[in-house]
Amino acid sequence: MPVLDPALPPTRAERLKRATHETHERLDQRIMAQRIFDSRERFAAFLRVQHRLHQQIDTLYARAALQPLLPGLETRRRLPGITRDLTDLRAPLPSTVPSLPAALPVPAALGWLYVAEGAALGGAVIYKLAAPLGLDQAFGASHLAPPAGGIAAHWRSFTTALNAIVLPETDERQVEDGARAAFAAVGGFVTQEFP
Repeated sequence: MPVLDPALPPTRAERLKRATHETHERLDQRIMAQRIFDSRERFAAFLRVQHRLHQQIDTLYARAALQPLLPGLETRRRLPGITRDLTDLRAPLPSTVPSLPAALPVPAALGWLYVAEGAALGGAVIYKLAAPLGLDQAFGASHLAPPAGGIAAHWRSFTTALNAIVLPETDERQVEDGARAAFAAVGGFVTQEFP
């Protein structure tokens, strides 16, 4: 893990991590409290949470304004994999979730993508924990499988691009607000699946 120089200002990814840390921790604890590794049925409920999030943000992965800012963004799309995983488990798809508005400002979209890509990083742990259920890249957990080159490199390439984007200071708040909104949405999806 790189050592941070306290003399350097924090990167955008570091600021987002700091701004959302408590919310992220609470959400992780809520999800793990649902015993998602107790059965395939409980794991499928977790997949429906993921499906709702990715259904909501799916259009961001093809959004023209984001492509030059986040190279390879379209290859990070996970909705088809989550759908395939639910189909493998013969689990119903969740109800349709509206996409984020097309007019969502780019800074807010960056915040949403930070949360989704961070979830992929955490997904590497979930992938390993799902193995005792007989789930893997070929069945039921394909969207969690580590990408070629490894999950750490995948995350670094995203955060390097995210940190390099030049935004006016006034837009930085929108990035944080987008990340907070994404965490709030996932929290709502957890409540829907695990009332």
